[in-house]
Amino acid sequence: MSDRLYQERIVALAKAKTGAGKLASPTKSARRDNPLCGDRVSIDVTLDGEGKIAEIAHQVRGCLLCQASASALASVVVGRDAAGVADLRHDAERAIGRKVGEPHEPFVAFVPVREHKSRHECVLLPFEALEDALS
Repeated sequence: MSDRLYQERIVALAKAKTGAGKLASPTKSARRDNPLCGDRVSIDVTLDGEGKIAEIAHQVRGCLLCQASASALASVVVGRDAAGVADLRHDAERAIGRKVGEPHEPFVAFVPVREHKSRHECVLLPFEALEDALS
């Protein structure tokens, strides 16, 4: 794997572990597995009365990209509803080249993943787990 793929920003996001752990009393939870690489993401959320995320926690058993993506997602998702989560996913998809346009922080860190199509699912797995939790 290229050193460029695991650049400093992705390593910093993974090390930050923003939102890592479990919630004591989540409103909803979901788990997603990537059978191709073995990554696993479990997401707990607490929703407010308007369906917006009040708290989030994640447990990731996976690669650095998956850990960094879950951390990035947790850093910006509080206060968003399902539509807001979809907007964040689109931003991540712009970063990895699946959607047209420029990505925003913190997902711009994943631009080096564009060249590694087999790793796109590692970045998107936390979003899929969260979307399952919100459905």
